[in-house]
Amino acid sequence: MELRIMGRAMVRRRSFLKSVLLLVLNILTKCVWLLPSPRNVTIKSINMRHVLKWHPPPSICSTTMYNVQFQGEFELSFLNGSWEDVPECQKITQNECDLTVDLSSDSDYNVRVRAECNNRVSPWSELHKPFNRRHTVLSVPDMTVTAMGDSLIVTFQNLPLTGGVIVTEWKTGEELRTKTHVIPVDQKYLHITSLQEGAEYCIEAHTHLDSHSMSSSSTDTQCVTITGHTAPWLKPTTAIVAVILVCLLIALFGLVVHCNPESCQAYFHKEPMPASLRMDLSVTISKLQLPKEELNESIHFC
Repeated sequence: MELRIMGRAMVRRRSFLKSVLLLVLNILTKCVWLLPSPRNVTIKSINMRHVLKWHPPPSICSTTMYNVQFQGEFELSFLNGSWEDVPECQKITQNECDLTVDLSSDSDYNVRVRAECNNRVSPWSELHKPFNRRHTVLSVPDMTVTAMGDSLIVTFQNLPLTGGVIVTEWKTGEELRTKTHVIPVDQKYLHITSLQEGAEYCIEAHTHLDSHSMSSSSTDTQCVTITGHTAPWLKPTTAIVAVILVCLLIALFGLVVHCNPESCQAYFHKEPMPASLRMDLSVTISKLQLPKEELNESIHFC
């Protein structure tokens, strides 16, 4: 009986040692063959453009590729917590991924990235905390103000993908009487008409997201003087056209004055009257009642 008990204990001990050995070998194999994970995974969101960035892991591979996945509230609630591939960021070589299209709702998103090289993959690296696009940063728009006649043309660049631009206008000396213009971001310009000639007008603007009650800082104030109803580019154009017309008239007058008779006849040739018309005219005149002294005279036609 004792021998049986001792035999069973030895079998259990050997089984335990075998399991421990397999576990150690598995850990060592993973440490050797798994790639290190990407580091410092962050999202930079400016003007509703969301870009995931990370630092590449140390690797002996010549080319390391990356795969990116996201998980939103919909995946958590209705897809059993599954992760979705970002189609544009599978097996990419750059260390960033544009997630603007994929993170398209005002919900929290988890995002992760892993490295891949020579059929080896790294563990996933996730964001430290979920991302929500409501945390985007609105930058000050680039604004240019140009006077054209009695109007102002205000153009914008560096605008967010959604929202609007709020423009404030006032005349110098009447700062308390401001006007506000709201334009969508896809328009990118504003035309202000019927302004007072000789007066100076000032413009400020900032971007605004109605859905998130967010606004950017205001641009620097730009003031422009209204020069007149004639656009500045119109004066040189009118002068050029006038000079061309005068030159054409002088050339035409000189051609007529100095034209040779033979050359003039060649250029300004008078077509002869058709014979049928000359016959009809002769018959018509012969039937007229003329004085007798004129009947004997013959009628000649050129």
